[in-house]
Amino acid sequence: MTSGLRLTNRIANIKELVGNFASQNNEYDFGKAVVSGAVVAVGHNLDCNATSRLSISMRFIKFQGFGNDYIVVEASQVAGVESLNEWVRRMCDRHYGAGADGVALIGEAADEGADFAVRIFNPDGGEAGLSGNGTRCAAACLYYRKSWASETLRLETRAGVVIYHLRENDGAGHFLFESELGQPKFESGAIPMSTEKPLERVTDYPLTVEGETVHVTALLMGNPNCAVFVEDFERIDWRRIGRALEKHESFPERTNVEFVRVRDRHNIELRIWERGAGETFSSGTCACAAVVASVINGKTERDINVWTEGGLIKIVWRESDDQVVLTGKADVVYSGEWLGAGKS
Repeated sequence: MTSGLRLTNRIANIKELVGNFASQNNEYDFGKAVVSGAVVAVGHNLDCNATSRLSISMRFIKFQGFGNDYIVVEASQVAGVESLNEWVRRMCDRHYGAGADGVALIGEAADEGADFAVRIFNPDGGEAGLSGNGTRCAAACLYYRKSWASETLRLETRAGVVIYHLRENDGAGHFLFESELGQPKFESGAIPMSTEKPLERVTDYPLTVEGETVHVTALLMGNPNCAVFVEDFERIDWRRIGRALEKHESFPERTNVEFVRVRDRHNIELRIWERGAGETFSSGTCACAAVVASVINGKTERDINVWTEGGLIKIVWRESDDQVVLTGKADVVYSGEWLGAGKS
């Protein structure tokens, strides 16, 4: 009888604790600024002894761009995490974590030409050189937190400094940016890609994939990318081929894979197999790489509508300076608190 009463009291305490989290529906401190939004408690599985162990250790905000969702966290909050890669895997797990296509860590920039630094991690825990959607979500977070007010924002990434121009902000967590994501590189060694001999450009290059020959166009767009042109997505097992190409021996750092169907000179359609993430609705860098691949193969102009499962992305590969410019949105999804963040 006594043990049953104790169990009832412990469950009541946990319900009260969760209720307190849910009641915090207006503001909490996130780094340097105050953020509005509902709070979601995410962490380890709760048990009857949880009330003695629970502690709030990390705050985050989740954003999405074209269905590509990212958890945005202030870098200083993960300083004590034992294994960053394992934490990212747990955080991105859609059953046992917060669930996301990746994590964006915002911190101080080392480059004097940047305002902030952003590190992007894939859901498998690996760090990416660049993510068009991930860095855009990070940019949106900085405006949402009111940590940045200027119309132009410069973010330092592993692939260099990318520039965001804020075009729309409705004040309710919905943003539109024009982003300059850098210049593509084509040399096989820069991608990197192993070829029979060094190539200045890798176009229509034959690779043997699970017993069949696939012709690819490869390039570096912040990350290694490999484009395959198709007539019909239904006539090719693109998921199987994408999985095999991602880890193909020709790509020592693995690669993103874009399956591209050209509609006309200004419209292409994509299916995406992303390095470290698998099938995704959308990817900014993959969309940019697909545009560049289409242009250098003479299939399209430089001003392209890219149709992904996550929505329409407008991309221009500028001839004046070789910059690839993507116009896209980023929307807040929810804010939350991660429990026991330092544990792996």
